[in-house]
Amino acid sequence: MTRQHLTTACLAPLARAAAGSRRTLAGVTRLTGGSKKGVYRLTYDDDTTAIAYVWSPEEDYWDRAAAPDPRRPLSPATGLGLFTAAHDRLVAAGVRTPRLLFADPAGGCLPADAAVVEDVRGGSLEEALERDPASAAVTLGRLAGELSALHACAGPRPGKVAVVDAGGSSLGTSAAGIVLEGALRDVEEAARRDGRVAVVREEIAGRLRELAAAVAPRDRHTLVHGELGPDHVLVTPDGEPVLIDIEGLMYFDAEHEHVFLALRFGEWYDRLHAPGLDEDRLRLYRLAMHLSLVAGPLRLLDGDFPHPGPMRDISESHLLRVLEIAGP
Repeated sequence: MTRQHLTTACLAPLARAAAGSRRTLAGVTRLTGGSKKGVYRLTYDDDTTAIAYVWSPEEDYWDRAAAPDPRRPLSPATGLGLFTAAHDRLVAAGVRTPRLLFADPAGGCLPADAAVVEDVRGGSLEEALERDPASAAVTLGRLAGELSALHACAGPRPGKVAVVDAGGSSLGTSAAGIVLEGALRDVEEAARRDGRVAVVREEIAGRLRELAAAVAPRDRHTLVHGELGPDHVLVTPDGEPVLIDIEGLMYFDAEHEHVFLALRFGEWYDRLHAPGLDEDRLRLYRLAMHLSLVAGPLRLLDGDFPHPGPMRDISESHLLRVLEIAGP
């Protein structure tokens, strides 16, 4: 499909609603990297800037047969409702995220859900770690504090913040059971797209069930970001970490977060590690994460995602890890 991204004229009503009549939108730049929503930098005639998020089919590169069900904790996290609920919960927890300036449900300024937020111009933590590791290490220390504040918050059951905080019910009663169910689906989806997985699908499924059986019950469900890599942390000029891509915020197991942190932060993870993590959960969640990073990119490549090479590389590297873990 040929995608029509938004122009200055398209975004002018949203920019005006967010900033008022005293400033005029002078230009927009579509930022790269997202696959579920469009991210645009709005530049006004006084050189101030803001960021617009737009959740529309034109901006979503995932081929979905049906809309994601937010009652499923690990379902794709997309949409204004998930975003505003996550924003408000992070603010209440004292965890920094770009300030919400304006929320616009579909049919207001655009035919799609949209929001305008503060533009944090210090770049990502990922860039900072490459450019100036010494300064970035200070930000990492502050991020560790933010994670402690995040993980100190608990919910009554696993689920997305937008569902649980509104008193709704999620599908699934335990984090480990939810992860097992999702990982088994990922095995089937990956097997349909890659013959190497198809050959060992039963062995992988058996290993997942074995790991899940070793996990003891737990009542506490911790607030977690869900996909917290250094690319999902912006840095202010004074080195403060700012969490973005927050729609997946949920109550879950802290181990689920830490498996992802360890993968994405690599050698820097020791500065974020927390004591007391459950090794049985870590083993299950590690294999499930690798499977997700095989099946997810392969699903994305079914469509017209504009940067297929990196997605193929991600899927291939994690497939090798799956085969290693589940092999003889």
